[in-house]
Amino acid sequence: MNNPTSPTPSTPSSAAAAGRGKTLINDAVVAKIAGIAARDVPGVHALGGGAARALGVIRDALNTTDVSQGISVEVGETQVAADVTIVAEYPVALQDVADRVRSAVIGAIEDLVGMDVTEVNVTINDVYLPSDDKDQKAEARVQ
Repeated sequence: MNNPTSPTPSTPSSAAAAGRGKTLINDAVVAKIAGIAARDVPGVHALGGGAARALGVIRDALNTTDVSQGISVEVGETQVAADVTIVAEYPVALQDVADRVRSAVIGAIEDLVGMDVTEVNVTINDVYLPSDDKDQKAEARVQ
């Protein structure tokens, strides 16, 4: 039974499932699959915007990483659209990393969920510089 407080599940339809029951795949599951695929792309440093990443640092410290951070999906009966927000590593070619993220997310959703992907919009909202970590570590030592 569906929990009324949970996100609306999606139902991929197929001829085989029509007479034998339904398979419900929750939107959060699709978002996790997309997030895992996007994180595995070389050149992606992190997912999500500034506030989401700050919360992600806290989650990581507590060992409760949110793999769907930075991912938004709209799931229909047979199709999925996704928005992915990333932080790219410097000096990757931004269009290339966006294309690789798009391909990885499409492949993962189509292979694992079995639904068609209509679009994957990739937003690159920051570029990670290795010197950023050095500056933060030096700042922490001074305090």
